[in-house]
Amino acid sequence: MRMNDILTSQRAAFLADMPVSLDVRRDRLKRAAAMVREQAARFCDALSEDFGHRSREQSMLTDIAGSIAPIDHATKHLDRWAKREKRAVQFPLGLLGARAWVEYQPKGVVGVIAPWNFPVNLVMGPLAGIFAAGNRAMVKTSEYTPVTAALFEEVAPKYFAADELAFVSGGPEVGQAFASLPFDHLLFTGATTVGRHILHAAADNLVPVTLELGGKSPVVIGAGADIARATERVALGKMLNAGQICLAPDYVLTRAQDEAAVVDGLKAAAAAMYPTLLGNPDYTAVVNDRHFARLSDWIDDARAKGATVEVVNPAGEDFGASNARKMPLHIVRDATEDMLVMQEEIFGPILPVVRYAGIDDAIARINRGGRPLGLYHFGTDAAERRRLLDRTVSGGVTLDDVIFHVSMEDLPFGGVGPSGMGSYHGVDGFRTFSHARAVFKQSRLNVAKIAGMKPPYGRALAKTIARQMGGKVLLASK
Repeated sequence: MRMNDILTSQRAAFLADMPVSLDVRRDRLKRAAAMVREQAARFCDALSEDFGHRSREQSMLTDIAGSIAPIDHATKHLDRWAKREKRAVQFPLGLLGARAWVEYQPKGVVGVIAPWNFPVNLVMGPLAGIFAAGNRAMVKTSEYTPVTAALFEEVAPKYFAADELAFVSGGPEVGQAFASLPFDHLLFTGATTVGRHILHAAADNLVPVTLELGGKSPVVIGAGADIARATERVALGKMLNAGQICLAPDYVLTRAQDEAAVVDGLKAAAAAMYPTLLGNPDYTAVVNDRHFARLSDWIDDARAKGATVEVVNPAGEDFGASNARKMPLHIVRDATEDMLVMQEEIFGPILPVVRYAGIDDAIARINRGGRPLGLYHFGTDAAERRRLLDRTVSGGVTLDDVIFHVSMEDLPFGGVGPSGMGSYHGVDGFRTFSHARAVFKQSRLNVAKIAGMKPPYGRALAKTIARQMGGKVLLASK
């Protein structure tokens, strides 16, 4: 079935079923959770095949449990989210009996372009908000995870009619055509460079777009930080999924006097979690040869430009003799802004460490780059923390840890500027995928006559205008 035909079918079914009852929405959420739960083992196998190796426990945490949690959250809170919201009306209309409220309507058919790094979670998480809002969905899966994509296409029809939820797969040409469809909303998760093309493609049909991109999310290790605790948490966040996370710590800013302890702490934490790497089932591979080569080239670029690169390889394994695409953590010291690792989002197990002279120096370094998706701070100096929060802009923030704000369903998740636009998760996702429809109910009185709004104009209108402008108003003579 062609993409245009799927969209036409879904839109016709949506219009025929309006209004979309809460029972229908709950049923779709229930089936979405069942699809992930009942096919969990197959999804984990598919993910590992696509990556070359992916930790099964990690997949269960991030892509299986991490998909069911937002669906369950939406199911639990749907009644409250969907209630109409009473709004105030201007004086004296409320006293005269006028009323106003907002109703949240489904938009229709939402397109989802999903990435490869969490190819189950970043399909099902958005569907929680999409289905809760009463929409239908078409999903374009990533060509970098074809086994997972094929599994979605196989199992989805067992749980959903094609006019409720449909999956399509293919390369960049398919993605471009998908982004050009006249959806009622489009969500793209992926690289900033691709996001620009998505926005252009959607513009011709004036499709509202939510972009979830990435960027260089910094860690600031500040005054009073427990360095052992901070570096353990940074290392965990950096090495999860081998650093292939849009919110992974991208570089560490540390005071000069703390640099050696920070590097030692990162090494110790990485070695404790992964004493071996090549045969370690807990450690995920880089997704494909192209990304592995890119990361290797960036390490070479940093070395060539004067960086010291420390490789955390506790067992002394020979990675050069392996084709497993397992890459150990590379700590890049003396990183400078002319290095590729400091210019582009890394998306892999490479972590530059950069010295700063004071909190204003760290803030200036962050602000020289694009606004990041995440910002992380460790420390006990409240004034320093407040200054960092007040003088930087980022999509979200986790304090005293990394990444965790994304897992809080009641917090909006989204970027700003080059790290994205719009947000979803929880009630914010429900509202992103809903149309906030304003409704005004007029008083039974003839308000236009009372206010003098009905020609011929005279003293009553002058009084209305004066009241609205806060003083006496002289009307120009005719």
